[in-house]
Parts: sequence; C-alpha cells; structure tokens
Amino acid sequence: MTLFDDQVPRPSPPDDSPASGTPLADRMRPRTLVEVVGQDAVVGPGGFLARAIAQDRVPSLVFWGPPGSGKTTLARIIARETRARFVPFSAVTSGIKEVKALMAEAARLRRSGQRTLVFVDEIHRFNRAQQDAFLPYVERGDIVLVGATTENPSFEVNAALLSRCRVVVLAPLSPEALETLLRRALDDPERGLGGSGVELDRAALAAIAQLASGDARRALNLLEAVVADATAGEGGAPAEPLDAATVRRVAQRKVLLYDKSGEEHFNLISALHKSLRESDADAALYWLARQLAAGEDPLYLARRMVRFASEDVGLADPAALSRTLAAWDAYHRLGSPEGELALAQAAVYLALAPKSNALYRAYGRTRRTIEERPADPVPMAIRNAPTRLMKDVGYGEGYVYAHDVEEGVGGLDCLPDSLAGTRFYEPTDRGFEEELGRRLERFRELRSAVRARRGSEVGAPDGRRGGAAGES
Repeated sequence: MTLFDDQVPRPSPPDDSPASGTPLADRMRPRTLVEVVGQDAVVGPGGFLARAIAQDRVPSLVFWGPPGSGKTTLARIIARETRARFVPFSAVTSGIKEVKALMAEAARLRRSGQRTLVFVDEIHRFNRAQQDAFLPYVERGDIVLVGATTENPSFEVNAALLSRCRVVVLAPLSPEALETLLRRALDDPERGLGGSGVELDRAALAAIAQLASGDARRALNLLEAVVADATAGEGGAPAEPLDAATVRRVAQRKVLLYDKSGEEHFNLISALHKSLRESDADAALYWLARQLAAGEDPLYLARRMVRFASEDVGLADPAALSRTLAAWDAYHRLGSPEGELALAQAAVYLALAPKSNALYRAYGRTRRTIEERPADPVPMAIRNAPTRLMKDVGYGEGYVYAHDVEEGVGGLDCLPDSLAGTRFYEPTDRGFEEELGRRLERFRELRSAVRARRGSEVGAPDGRRGGAAGES
C-alpha cells in the first residue's frame, strides 16, 4: 500500500534506529545538529537553524543544495527537535489530490495541538497548481513546509510560495567534512562498519572524499562498497589498511555532480565561457575537462566555442573561427578520447587569442536598426537591372564598377539614404582588428575622394546623384 492509497496517513516523528540491511548512508544519517558536519553556517552555534530550533520558532523552509548535502537529514532533525510529526512527501509520485488530503489532516491535527512538518523532496518538480495548494496552510501555520531542491528556487518555486518560506543554501561538503563522516562510519560498531575489522589509510579516505564531489551519500556508499569488496573473500578483513588504489579500483571512475538540463549545466558552461573571455587558458582547460568527464556532449562544447570565436574573439583573430571549426570536425571524426585533445587545443587557442566583441556589437546594432526603422528601399545605383524596363526607370543608374577605378572603389553610398554615413562596425585596436580599423578608414577616405572627384567632373555636389549626405 502506498502512502495515500486508501486513507490520509498519520505518520509519527521520524524513527532513525538502524534497520537490518539498510544502506550505510541511511544508518549513519545524523540524528542531532551536533552530528551534522560541513554546514556550520546553518547549524553551528550561531547558525540560523540552531537558533530557530532552540527558540522553537522554525519557519517554513526551502533547502537548496546539491545531492548529499543534508537536506532530508536536517528536515528530520527539525521534526524531532520540535516534536512535530514528520510527513515525507515526494513531488515525483504525488499529485494535488494527495496534497489537499494531507493539508486537511494537518489542519485537523493542529486544532488538537499536534504539529506537522511536511517534507517535500524535489519540490521544484511540483507544478504551479500543486505548489499553490500549500499556500493557505503555510500562511495559517497548519504545517511547517520544508522543501528540498537541487535547482535554483528563484526559477523553480512559485514566487508566492517562496515569499512565505526562508531559503537555506546548503553547500557541498568539503573533503575534510566527508573524511570526518567516513571515520565516524568506520569507528561506529552499532550503525557503521566498526565491526568489520577493515581499516583505510589516510590516502584512501582522501580518495573517497575526492571521488564523492561533496556528496555525503555518495561517500558513504563508496565506503560501504570498498569494505564489502575487502571482506568478500574467505580470509575476511585484510590485515593491512586499504590504500587509495583499492578505492579507485572499486570506484572505477569518478562521477561528477552534473545535470545536463539543470543549473549546474549552465554554471559550468558559464565558467568555461568566462574563463576564455578572461584569457585564462588553465581555467578554460579545467572547465572543459570537467564537463567532458561529467558526460557533457562534446559537440555541444564545440558549438559553444565556435560561438565564442565569433562573439568574443571576432575579427581580432579571424583564424579563431576556422581553428575552432577544425576542432569540431576533428572530434566528429575521432570521437572520445582522441578527439577531446582537439577541443582542448581550441580552448587554449581561444583563451590566448586577442579579444574583440566589436563584430558582435555591430551586428546587434544592425539588427536593432532593422527592427526599429522602416525597410528603406535599396539605392537605385546598386540595384540590379536585368531588363530594359528596369534600366529605363533608373535601376543601376550611377553605378561605378570598382575595378575600373584607380582607387578600387566606385565612391558609392551603399546604405539607404536615411542611413547614409551610419557606422555599425567600430573595430578595436586589439589583434588583427587594428589592421582592419586602418583599412576601414582608408576605404572611407577613398570613397569620399572618388565621390568628390566625380562631383567635380560633372559639376554636381558631392554625393549620390546630386548630393546625398557624406560620411560622418
């Protein structure tokens, strides 16, 4: 029978006594704030949560943090310390009908003096209607709502509900905090592995902490696997402490915290992009390699670097685009792991290339001009005239073939009359763009000179067919 099959549940305060066969991570779950490690800013003597529990004034909360940072554990501790019944609630398997039934039961029990703490795991998975169903009960104090999320609540939790909760940010556990938990599990004969006879040297504990990437559950699961592997043979526990090589053999490979559709995805790609922009080749290599190790699509990373080559390097180094496209093609042909080196080569090249976003800004200004202004007609001089009628009405009149002019330009104004003289592209003096800037000014001067000469030859003012505005 599931939690809400036939009747509204009446859960009791959480029971943390270890059950036979439960995973080590569950058995070693902290039961008091004193046992919690790695979140001193929240649960330490001066921390918000410690003071709120001591004063018996715990508000509704949203715990925001990565997996294994203690969200469920803290919710259970709050329920125990405040003598509230603990109701775990999954946003994945429960719907609005279950929410309303639970809220009605909580309101009834509150009138009899029984408090209810509703713990909603993965609260970001609830839709707006489901989240809104909690609002009146949170406002009246019928429940203390504790939501847990790995996603940024600013984006994933309704503003109305979020304004009635206090967001508590939980950090990934440091390697030191994880080693403390691992030693505690190895020494505890009741809930932990103290009776196994297995010991790990300091390097082995450090290896587990490093492989866990801040996740306490992952660290304890790996420790349990390492001990189980060591005691699987007929000889029992080994006489010597296990080393880091044993840990890595059992772990096989590091699994980094990563969600291709979640916030960490965007955090890491942002780190790569900003490292490239800062011309920090070492950081760029690190963030690239970290995403590859975590399972990011290498072709996605290649596409992002191609975009960077145009947006942030631009014409300061025109070769950046072709080199990045070559890296993309190389990976497409070779795959992993050989092709990853080509992506690394592109990342270092982009980091060390001169930077300019002048082209990016120029294109943006051009697009805004097109969106904000009417679609002006093409100047007659540069219109194509394939028929006699088009020539008769003036198409192509005044056109000068650039190759027939000594200066190599015909002195034409190629923008619409209303935009004559507008400058969209303003190069910097960095990299190759310094040379492009000189060329740009040179061609502007040549066009003006040719226009002036043509005007004097026909006795007309400078400009397009009788005097369009010149360059500004």
